[in-house]
Amino acid sequence: MNAHILVAEDEPKIAGLLTDYLAAAGMQTTVIDDGAAVADAIDTLAPDLVVLDVMLPHKDGMTICRELRQHSDLPVVMLTARVEEIDRLLGLELGADDYICKPFSPREVVARIKAILRRTGNGAAGDAQAPRIDIDEPRMRVTVEGQRVELTRVEFKLLQTLLRHPGRVYRRDELLDLIYDDYREVSDRTIDSHVKNLRRKLETALPERDLIHAVYGVGYKIEVD
Repeated sequence: MNAHILVAEDEPKIAGLLTDYLAAAGMQTTVIDDGAAVADAIDTLAPDLVVLDVMLPHKDGMTICRELRQHSDLPVVMLTARVEEIDRLLGLELGADDYICKPFSPREVVARIKAILRRTGNGAAGDAQAPRIDIDEPRMRVTVEGQRVELTRVEFKLLQTLLRHPGRVYRRDELLDLIYDDYREVSDRTIDSHVKNLRRKLETALPERDLIHAVYGVGYKIEVD
């Protein structure tokens, strides 16, 4: 993967960490630490994706993303240091492709970037195809790439719900309301256990793909392309 990633981040440790992990994944990176320089860097470097910190000096990430979307569909991953900022970012509908809250796992950031590049076709991301997932609702059966995946009733409903709107972020409480139709009292964190088990089972059929992504402090989404 020869993708060129522009990292707009003014914290040197975070920028260095992302650079190291992206390089290990075969991607080229350019780091800038000034929000006012992002637009010129995009015009000059023509990157395949931008990792954009919300709190940049001289021009904040939300303003940059909003201005960028007026003329470009360049993929953008937003970084924020505050969990509560995620709700605000989602509410503003800035057009970012993903939102990640610090502190984060660098491996997860790389996985999300790869998923976005596959979806958009940027950066010679390879010939990965959207996985074939067949759901037989009457018999509650799921096959992934022709391989049967045994799921519990709750896991089946969770997968079915996420697949209705790929890319949409579902809040934990929203998922609980959708998968438990008997309105039982369960903790929001219960959904984390179900997602963990569902991920593990899907990995048996798709060992190289991570379909379900956590949006820190908010909930989950599924990316199938």
